[in-house]
Amino acid sequence: MTPPRSKLIRTALLRGLRKRCPHCGEGRLFSGWSQLERCSVCGLIFVPNPGDTWAFTIIGDRLPIAAMIVLIYFGVVRSHRVLGLTMLVGLAALVVWTTPNRWGAGIALHYLSRVYWPDPADSIPLSPPARPRL
Repeated sequence: MTPPRSKLIRTALLRGLRKRCPHCGEGRLFSGWSQLERCSVCGLIFVPNPGDTWAFTIIGDRLPIAAMIVLIYFGVVRSHRVLGLTMLVGLAALVVWTTPNRWGAGIALHYLSRVYWPDPADSIPLSPPARPRL
């Protein structure tokens, strides 16, 4: 029995944001700042074809950051230079701090695309057994 589509999407995205495997939720996505090749628990290969996650990275990561920088630079810096530069530094720190979480969400979106539009050559492990609720 497969979970409803909205529950699967929400679960995979939350797992990705927590830097966990979007399939099983147990394995780590990263070792430090380096992305792991596969899940140590379920064996899911995170990116079977290098370069497949670029669209998710650009749409979900680079465009919002660029929009925030443009709004701060052209909105605040023009009228309040010190406040604008302070906001840019704060945004830069936030962007660096949340980078692995955003990359994890991109990996989760790529995983969802593989689930909903499967490729016969791409092997996704069987669904992990449901964990008992405590």
